[in-house]
Amino acid sequence: MKAIFDVVSKQCSKIVTKSYSTSFSLATKMLSNTIRQDIYNIYGFVRFADEIVDSFHDYNKEALFNKFSEDLDQALQDKISLNPILNAFQETYHKYQIDINLVNAFMKSMRMDLHKQHYLTDEEFKSYIYGSADVVGLMCLKVFVKGNQDKYEALKDSAMSLGSAFQKVNFLRDLKADYEDLSRTYFPNTDLNHLDEASKQDIIADIENDFANGLQGIKKLPIEAKFGVFIAYRYYSQLLKKLKKTPALEIKSTRIRVPNYKKVELLTRSYVKYQLNLL
Repeated sequence: MKAIFDVVSKQCSKIVTKSYSTSFSLATKMLSNTIRQDIYNIYGFVRFADEIVDSFHDYNKEALFNKFSEDLDQALQDKISLNPILNAFQETYHKYQIDINLVNAFMKSMRMDLHKQHYLTDEEFKSYIYGSADVVGLMCLKVFVKGNQDKYEALKDSAMSLGSAFQKVNFLRDLKADYEDLSRTYFPNTDLNHLDEASKQDIIADIENDFANGLQGIKKLPIEAKFGVFIAYRYYSQLLKKLKKTPALEIKSTRIRVPNYKKVELLTRSYVKYQLNLL
């Protein structure tokens, strides 16, 4: 029975989320169980695409990505895939009528990571951020509003800002790995060989602006999604605070993280703020 395969597919997406990101997994657990699985399904899809271009160094990444892209197209067309991650994603895609342009924009940015190593202009950077992060936020927003197009349009800009903020925090945190292991630099007009405090603060100010816009949207989310998204916002905000306090040279040489005990503390404090309507 396909129903059993669908259950297995969804379990795979959940396992991928829990295995690759403890912070995102924690935030997803705080979502209503009516939408939680669909967010697992989206994360599984975007995680696998990203993993191909970032991690499979001993293999032909382009061939693997091409095959994944072909399988994705077939899954969306046939409404089934023997790849359980794509099978789970296609169900969510059709259930909420996610715009194919969002999926295509994401895959375009992932494909750029196969060859492009430097983003020299603001336009290039914004285009990459849109495809790699903003559209993921928009796919999740479709789930959060349960496909309601009016609510989606009202919250669209905030969702994109939040997606941008999360991605830029990741870039700043992962400067060392991206630069040394993948020879990539994302921030334009920034010399990572001579990253100084002024350049770091410019990047952080931009991220803080994105967070401010994103928070306004969180406040207007449906009850099923609000607390889970707020948890993710709080985690990344805490990460940004640590990066802000870390000297620029140190950011280049180490990976800043929020320890597990701090995540538990953030969860507790966030729950109190949420219950008291102090978002």
